[in-house]
Amino acid sequence: MIVQQTLSIRTEGRGTYDITREVQRQVRESGVRLGLCHVFVHHTSASLVLCENADPSVRRDLEAFLSRLVPDGDRLFSHTDEGPDDMPAHLRAILTNMDLTVPVRDGQCLLGTWQGIYLYEHRARHQQRRVTLTINGESVQNT
Repeated sequence: MIVQQTLSIRTEGRGTYDITREVQRQVRESGVRLGLCHVFVHHTSASLVLCENADPSVRRDLEAFLSRLVPDGDRLFSHTDEGPDDMPAHLRAILTNMDLTVPVRDGQCLLGTWQGIYLYEHRARHQQRRVTLTINGESVQNT
């Protein structure tokens, strides 16, 4: 069985957005009990991260690190068509993940105790993002 759903997520600018509950809901409703959930973001200036979900300072530290590594407005970059965060957003997305694959067991993503799935917006302004979930595996029905 393969089920595919596309989520539409509005961001309010740079930062991480927890999409774990929505991904888990989609997996549960898919009927897949054992398999894989592939999560893919359709943009070159946003990414996905599997990250600590209990302490938000982990995500703040990640942002601080990437801001230092790839600063907005760096004169090194010639691709600035959409502003000083344009090329840095592309690089941040390349350095993180455009997709994630998570195991599914008993109809839910098999995440670690402190893991959450986050859309990571790299642009400074709000955006509308598309994330596609492809859930495949076996559905086990009671007889």
